[in-house]
Amino acid sequence: TQYSFKEVFGTLVAQKDLFDVVAKPLVEDLIRGKNGLLFTYGVTGSGKTHTMTGSPGDGGLLPRCLDMIFNSIGPFQAKRFVFKLDDKNGVDVQCEVDALLERQRRDAMPVPKAPSGKRQIDPEFADMINVQDHCKVEEVDEDNVYSVFVSYIEIYNNYIYDLLEEAPFELIKPKWNNCNTPVRNGDFIPPQSKILREDQNHNMYVMGCTEVEVKSTEEAFEAFWKGQKKRRIANTQLNRESSRSHGVFFIKLAQAPLDADGDNVLQEKEQITLSQLSLVDLAGSERTNRTKAEGNRLREAGNINQSLMTLRTCIEVLRENQMYGTNKIVPYRDSKLTHLFKNYFDGEGKVRMIVCVNPKAEDYEESLQVMRFAEVTQEVEVARPVDRPLCGLTPGRRFRNQAFREELARKLETRGGPINGETEEQSASEIFLQNFPPLPSCELLDINDDQTLPKLIEALEKRHQLRQKLSEEFAKNVVSFKTVLRELDSSVMSKENYLQGKLSEKEKIITGQKTELERLEKKTKTLEYKIEILEKTATIYEEDKRHLQQELESKNQKLQRQASDKRRLEARLQGMVAETTMKWEKECERRVAAKQLEMQNKLWVKDEKLKQLKAIVTEPKNEKPERPSRERDREKPIQRSVSPPPVPNTPPVRLRRRRSRSAGERWVDHKPPSNLPTDTVMQPHVPHAITVAAASEKALAKCDKYMLTHQELASDGEIETKLIKGDVFKTRGGGQAVQFTEIETLKQESPTGRKRRSSPSNADPPEDAADSEWTDVETRCSVAVEMRAGSALGPGYQHHAQPK
Repeated sequence: TQYSFKEVFGTLVAQKDLFDVVAKPLVEDLIRGKNGLLFTYGVTGSGKTHTMTGSPGDGGLLPRCLDMIFNSIGPFQAKRFVFKLDDKNGVDVQCEVDALLERQRRDAMPVPKAPSGKRQIDPEFADMINVQDHCKVEEVDEDNVYSVFVSYIEIYNNYIYDLLEEAPFELIKPKWNNCNTPVRNGDFIPPQSKILREDQNHNMYVMGCTEVEVKSTEEAFEAFWKGQKKRRIANTQLNRESSRSHGVFFIKLAQAPLDADGDNVLQEKEQITLSQLSLVDLAGSERTNRTKAEGNRLREAGNINQSLMTLRTCIEVLRENQMYGTNKIVPYRDSKLTHLFKNYFDGEGKVRMIVCVNPKAEDYEESLQVMRFAEVTQEVEVARPVDRPLCGLTPGRRFRNQAFREELARKLETRGGPINGETEEQSASEIFLQNFPPLPSCELLDINDDQTLPKLIEALEKRHQLRQKLSEEFAKNVVSFKTVLRELDSSVMSKENYLQGKLSEKEKIITGQKTELERLEKKTKTLEYKIEILEKTATIYEEDKRHLQQELESKNQKLQRQASDKRRLEARLQGMVAETTMKWEKECERRVAAKQLEMQNKLWVKDEKLKQLKAIVTEPKNEKPERPSRERDREKPIQRSVSPPPVPNTPPVRLRRRRSRSAGERWVDHKPPSNLPTDTVMQPHVPHAITVAAASEKALAKCDKYMLTHQELASDGEIETKLIKGDVFKTRGGGQAVQFTEIETLKQESPTGRKRRSSPSNADPPEDAADSEWTDVETRCSVAVEMRAGSALGPGYQHHAQPK
């Protein structure tokens, strides 16, 4: 598998080469007022913490970033507490006097002081920060002053903890009992997790997090090392010191321009620029079947993998939104890690990822997942913030002020040092005395000298007059100055009163704003609580939605199966309907053919009747022979009379012997013992038949046809014989079954019982009369022989011949 990245480093790469390519551009952007995010990503034990921290003698990315920052802004740093961070992720600027008072107040507090750069460096990490490269940013705005603030947090089990918070006890590593719960101890105070807030610029920050102002690389790394000792690590099967939390080290850089004189910081909050560089040491993804984690380690691994999965999901949604133009919601709030750095993914700064890969064969599958995700993140593009101008002051103010001070010091040195106030006053008095008239010589050389004393008196009088004038003028000036002072005092008092009124108004406004802030904070807490409830509700609804979607999919699948079954059933029913329709059409055609055959037989019988009637009519009148009685017919054979002569062009009636149509098949002839012998001419005869008195399975197994002779008494008192025929079938159980197919009926009638028509006057006797007068036995029997039973009419269909 091949993956492409912007830069690939080998196993023997130096920390400096990695820093120059990856972290140095982020530090340059930090000093120029831009945000940056750098995090290491990989499986457990792949070297993420080593890449970020380094080793003794070879510092990692974090100490090199700190060293480059302080090498660049070292001579331009502001004094402590000139910049003051508030609890709303903002920064204020104080004047020199307020900063001095703040420093004195902090020095007088009994709490531990901030780390000082003059104290001795901890030898434990001294080699890590001893970087000899002296890397720095080339273009730094020299008319600005800078201050650096650092903070260090960890995200453990999706909770945020402050690693720089001063605590009286060891909060991070309490004692646990066998049930994985803290031991009840009165001195133990559980660590308080921090919450995330959003400032007025929609940037996320950790509320109440400790932020330390540092002035050197040593101070900053000492604060980091202090928090690193509190960070949670554990021994697993894959790493002896496995990070069990995500570590985030924040470096905030506050900068503001100098005033027009280049002496003090410009007291305007709008001109302050606050940039941030976040260095993230992610915990490694791990599989529990390899680490053999149990209890707390198992829960930690689950939370680590869940947060990394959320990070991956956010990146994939961002990529999908940018590539396909969709507007899906990025699930930042599913994890504290992604929620904290939401602004970076939305375009508020530059993001860099270092993918650490372990060449061990056991990590092959996990390394593939890591590199696949890292390759996808390269396709996500975030917007870059534009540079904003700081102020409209003339550049080079700091160096002009510095040059002026150096020139003033040089001139004072050439004049012999600084001139005190007394010398200036003496020079002024000397100049003032030079305005008086000079005194004459006061030396008396002779007792009679009358000129020296008068001249001296005159000169002294002139000086006295001049002094009085000066005194009067001085008094006038004093009075005028007192007047000016009174006026100034009154104006100052009025201004003071005005300022007091303004101050009281401002205090009222501030009080109202504080009240409003408290109300807004309460409202914010309420809204946060509602947001949490809504998030939980949304989660429940999403779960319900997922269940309903699954249920809907199952119902759709069930409906599809039912529809397919219905289609198959419809096809099967259509086939059955078509088959049944065809079957019944054939059956109807067969029945129609049978009916036609029956009608043809009836029509043929009528034709035969008409022919015989015609023959009788055309026959000459002879004496009718007496029909012997039935008893005599039984005693001796009957002489069959000659049939009447046929009509010309009429075919004679053929006498046919009745025989079974199935003579070539094997029959079972079932004749019950209760049957009476009929002694009739027409007797059923089936050759090769097995005659039995009762049906047996042995007889049925040898034959394929079955015939039952059944007798019953008709309504006219004559014996009626029925031949019930059927087919023999073998059953699945090895037995025999009979399916009846047709019935033949033989019926005897007495000729003396027929009614004869006695009225010969009717010239056109009806057809029934001709039938009643037809008494010839031979003719009647021949007609009965010609009658055919409908054996082809189907199972169970009965056709009875009309006996004549």
